[in-house]
Amino acid sequence: MIWRGLYAGLTYLLLLPVFGYFAWRGRIEPDYRRHWSERLGYIDVAAGRTLWIHAASVGEVILVSPVLEALIGRYPDANILLTTFTPTGRAEARRRLGDRVQLRYLPLDTPGATRRFLRRAAPVVGIVAETELWPNLLASADRAGVPMVLINASLSDRSAARYRRWPASRAARFMLTRFARIAAAGPVHAERLIAAGATEETVEVAGNLKYDRKTDSESRQAAEALRQQWRASERPVWLTASTHATEESQLMEAFEILKARHPSLLWVIAPRHPQRFDEVAALLQRTSWRYVRRSQGEGVDDRTDIVLADTLGELDMFYALADVAFVGGSLAPGTGGHNVIEPAAAGCVFTTGPYADDWREAMAPMIDTNGAAIAADVWGVADKTEAWLRDDAGRRASGQRLAAAAGAHCGALRRVLDILEDVMAP
Repeated sequence: MIWRGLYAGLTYLLLLPVFGYFAWRGRIEPDYRRHWSERLGYIDVAAGRTLWIHAASVGEVILVSPVLEALIGRYPDANILLTTFTPTGRAEARRRLGDRVQLRYLPLDTPGATRRFLRRAAPVVGIVAETELWPNLLASADRAGVPMVLINASLSDRSAARYRRWPASRAARFMLTRFARIAAAGPVHAERLIAAGATEETVEVAGNLKYDRKTDSESRQAAEALRQQWRASERPVWLTASTHATEESQLMEAFEILKARHPSLLWVIAPRHPQRFDEVAALLQRTSWRYVRRSQGEGVDDRTDIVLADTLGELDMFYALADVAFVGGSLAPGTGGHNVIEPAAAGCVFTTGPYADDWREAMAPMIDTNGAAIAADVWGVADKTEAWLRDDAGRRASGQRLAAAAGAHCGALRRVLDILEDVMAP
């Protein structure tokens, strides 16, 4: 195929700029300057049967953690190889799984690096979380006879439309047909994947793994301890999670409204990307509110207005702690919103902005519980948040119904494990 030859050549041409980007990014996140040989497929893996799973970054690592735990339990003699693309994903995997899995970076998508990676890893199966598609990696796996499985596969309406256009349509068909099995996150996603080129025989609706992630007891205990420490039982807590650039400044208007009506309100801001932590701190520095940075261990007292949650891996705890939440990536078009199942599973009532397009299907039953709402703008966010804060009993009841609605969709983990067992059967 002409496009594959052009793409392969382009990947080699981009190697220098990509490593230049890693070096530049390393000024803020030093881990980007480490393990560069792994980016070229030079990995070492312990001898024995290897099960390989790829989770690009923090969100995907959290998503596949139950799958990894199950694989560790089912196949105690196998090597579990987990690849990530970002250092933050690697750090989160280390925090959650310790040395029970082998951690490496996914190679850059050149023909040579992907072949080298698969030759050295020699996995009996490759498992890709979410819809992360790399042509050369999938082609190399096909040639090496490594069966590939796509789990929690989803395709937004925007991506589906893009894959219908040439040459993306040819690339999508090529990549999707390289998978032995595709576990779709829902019926709509299954239809879009098939329309994009996947074969009907390989696609199965397994459900969304995010529903199977419970707020664990450790997170709840940590939330309760923090509530005591912050004396949060005496003041309401509003969490804005996974926020993007421009959203914090917009949400300040909502906070002003809420603070006027609830003077003791504590606002917890958890930006989506770690590289923006300092940017958000600088924004808060220009206000008259008192704020602390979670990463610096600063104490929260009655005079604290805002906590900047500039840490990783604590979002579950903050959802368990908060009275009301806002899920970011939704106040401006382009992102499609972020995971609304996390607050629902924690029983934390929440709003999103009007651009949570990727989550409207999941939110429909949540909205029916009065535990979730899509606001038209930041003032709508403030209005709905204020209504919940004003009605403690009603908010708690809505949160319980919300958690029940999320729990009703569990079961994807079992179906995914059945698919993997079938693929790996002799």
